[in-house]
Amino acid sequence: MSTIVRTRCLGITALAFLIPVVMVGCAQSPQQAAAPPAAPATAPALPPILPFDQAVDNAANAVLAANAGSPRVVVIDPLVDGVTGDQSAATRRIGARISTLIRERYPSYRIVPFTADSVAQQPLVMVGTFTPVNATNQTTGPRVAYRFCLVIADLKSGRTVAKSVARAQLESVDSSPAAFFQQSPVWSEDSAIRSYVNTCQGTKVGDPIPEQYVRGIETAALVQEAMTLYEAGRLQQALAKFETARAAAAGDQLRVFNGLYLVNHRLGREAAASAQFGQLVDYGLVHQRLAVKLLFQPGSTAFVAGEGGGQYPMWLGQIADRASQRRTCLEIRGHTSTSGATDVNERLSVQRAQAVQGRLTVLAPALSGRMTATGAGPREAMVGTGRDDASDALDRRVEFRVKPQC
Repeated sequence: MSTIVRTRCLGITALAFLIPVVMVGCAQSPQQAAAPPAAPATAPALPPILPFDQAVDNAANAVLAANAGSPRVVVIDPLVDGVTGDQSAATRRIGARISTLIRERYPSYRIVPFTADSVAQQPLVMVGTFTPVNATNQTTGPRVAYRFCLVIADLKSGRTVAKSVARAQLESVDSSPAAFFQQSPVWSEDSAIRSYVNTCQGTKVGDPIPEQYVRGIETAALVQEAMTLYEAGRLQQALAKFETARAAAAGDQLRVFNGLYLVNHRLGREAAASAQFGQLVDYGLVHQRLAVKLLFQPGSTAFVAGEGGGQYPMWLGQIADRASQRRTCLEIRGHTSTSGATDVNERLSVQRAQAVQGRLTVLAPALSGRMTATGAGPREAMVGTGRDDASDALDRRVEFRVKPQC
C-alpha cells in the first residue's frame, strides 16, 4: 500500500505518495518549532566479505538483471585495480566470468569485444574496479578484502544505468599484474585511468557518464588492442596500434608511453626504447610524480639482477638527464612493502633513496644540490597485501616527486 502524507496549510490539503513534501510560506506551530533535529543518517553497512566467485556473481547478476529486457550490445572495458590502474589475473578472470554469465543467462545482451569500432556504435559499456581495502573499506593500512565496484553505462543515453558493489576475500585471489603492467617500468598519475575509476566509483545510477571517460573511450579501446597484441608477441602490430593511440586526442597517457617503451625494447630497438623512456620521465615530471620500479635485493641497497635490472643504468641516465635539463628540484622517496618490521623498513627505504641519489649525482653533478632523499617505509603502500611478489611490486618502488623549490 502507498503511504499517504497529508499536509494542511491555510485550508489546503496536499497528498503525497512516498514523496517528501516541502511547504513554503506556512507558519510553524510551537510544537513544530520545538521539534528536535533529525538524527544524522547512519552510513550504509558494508557488504559481506564473500568468496571471490560468489562476490563476482552477485555483483554481475545485480547490474545485468537491472537492465535485462530489450536487446542491447554490451562491451567490457577491462576492469582495473582502483589505485594502481593495473589489470591483473584477478580482474581478467572477473571479465571472463561476466562474459560467461552474459552468454549463459542473459540472452537479451550481445557481448562484443572492446574495440574502437564497437564503442563507436554506442553500446552499453561495463567498467569495474577491484581493489585491496582495509576493514573500513579504505585503501590504507592492513588490507582485509577486495572492494569490487561494477557499473553499466549507456553510451547512447550518456548515463550510468546500473551499479553494484561487493567485497571478496583476499585468499586464493591471484592479483599478479597482467604481463603488460608487470613489465611496465613507470607509474604516474594518469587522468585517463582516473576518469575510468571515477566512472565506476564516483557515479550513481542516473548520473551522467564522466565527460573525460566518454571522450577517451575510443582511444582506450585502441590501447587495449595494443596491449593485447603486445602480450601475444605480435610486436610490430602492437607498435603500430600504440602509435595510432599516441596520435589520438586522448593519446597523452601513461599506458601509451609505457607501451611504446616496452615494444621498442622487445624489438631490440634500444635507441628508440631509451628515447621512449625519456618520454616517460618527462610525463612523470610534468605530473610531478614519477614512480619507477627500481627493485632491490632483499634487505639491501643493491639492485636486483636479471633482465629488468639490466635496464636500470639507462633509466637512471634518462632521469638524470631530463631532470637536469628541466632544472627540477626532486624529492627521492624510497618505499617498502608492508611485510617485516616497520622500523627496519623505514630505515631501508631511506637508505635506498640515498643510494639512488648518489647514482644520480654521479650521472648529473648539477643535480647534487637539487635533490633530497627520504623514505616512507610501508606507510604509502599502493597495494598493501604484503605478499612481496609481482602483485605488490609497486609497494617497493622509488618515487621522484617534483618540489616547488630546492
